[in-house]
Amino acid sequence: MYQLVFLLFLGSVFAKHEIYEGHAIYEVSVKDYDQGKFFNQLQYELDVDLWSYAAPERPGMVRVSKHKRSEFEDVLIANNIEFKIRTENVKELLDLEDQLHARVSRKSYNMSRTAGLPFDRIHTYKQVDDYLEMLAKEYPETVKLVNAGKSFEGRDIKYLKISTTDFQDDSKPIVFIESLLHAREWITLPASLYAIHKLVIDVTERDLLQDIDWIILPIANPDGYVHSHEQARFWRKNRANGFMENDTCMGVDLNRNFDIDWGTASSNDVCTETFHGRGPFSEPEAIIIRDIIAEYSDRLEIFLDIHSFGSMILYGWGSGVLPENGLIVHLVAVRMANAIDAVKMYWNRDYIVGNSAMVLDLASGTAMDYGKVGGVDLSYTYELPALRDSFWFFGFLVDPDFIEQAGFETWEGMKVGARYVRDNYRKKRGL
Repeated sequence: MYQLVFLLFLGSVFAKHEIYEGHAIYEVSVKDYDQGKFFNQLQYELDVDLWSYAAPERPGMVRVSKHKRSEFEDVLIANNIEFKIRTENVKELLDLEDQLHARVSRKSYNMSRTAGLPFDRIHTYKQVDDYLEMLAKEYPETVKLVNAGKSFEGRDIKYLKISTTDFQDDSKPIVFIESLLHAREWITLPASLYAIHKLVIDVTERDLLQDIDWIILPIANPDGYVHSHEQARFWRKNRANGFMENDTCMGVDLNRNFDIDWGTASSNDVCTETFHGRGPFSEPEAIIIRDIIAEYSDRLEIFLDIHSFGSMILYGWGSGVLPENGLIVHLVAVRMANAIDAVKMYWNRDYIVGNSAMVLDLASGTAMDYGKVGGVDLSYTYELPALRDSFWFFGFLVDPDFIEQAGFETWEGMKVGARYVRDNYRKKRGL
């Protein structure tokens, strides 16, 4: 019976990724910024899935369906753009990813007050939800669980408030961390869960808990995240529908749905990955983040929106214009990046720091930019590493052996930013 169950499980795993059969992943190298701009726009013209933007000395990555490969290669060749194929069939890598994660998930664990969640696997929405509930129950002196509202499909969106003073001490700044705004970026979840673990269960640096209040939202896009586990591994958007007859295409890119330059550097085509929605804050998930920023704006000093991939710390504005405090924003980002680089795995490159439009491309309606609109002096996007030198895993694919490392090294950068705003906040308040 056990063998039969296991075989049925494997059969379901291999069948799950049929939609990606024959899809290839290309790594594209450009000689100059004009070539980079041309390549980056192909996501709209050829209906390909752009994973990372290309720039001179930094290759881009794109997923192309088997029906588009010939046309895609012809366009690159005609424009003298170099490329290589990282994998001929991404489904094979997805099957391997599932096998490795299934092997780990068969190991039992005891989610308890002292153990928390293990960092050898990517946890489901339900597992994370149960974990947050447990922490609020077991650590009432420091943890408060807030149910901020419902997603498009009706799932609860919950965040933790972590504080020794129940958020009542005005002398303490607030740090806001969120992850999984983009559903397929699984490696971002361990970063927020690791921060929770170090602030609640394994508290080894008490100043971070005593001097600072924390808001941590681990799953900002629950519908998309569940869908990426159950149906489409590379699903990016939320699951909003009703845009087209029969819902041929659906979903809004939540990181283009905020009310800052909305619609100027995103897509109005629901079938694209950067569709910005019907209007600014059309999506409940974006509204929840907006309301968190508004509620705590008087003390919210740094906002970290965790994404993947690329080993970057980015700041606004997405239009390419620098903020008034651009020098400080840049210097704090460099400090955070240096802290990560000091402990990162040797095969990953050093972090890049810079304005998001200059490092990547123009973008509008982003959570990072809205943080600035909401009064947060230091608002950043983290782009976690991609294991680019790994033979098997790259892009959004997750090696279980890297999960704990991803949380650990990202936390090193978060700590630097948190301590900076603590010291600066005290100076501003004359404390």
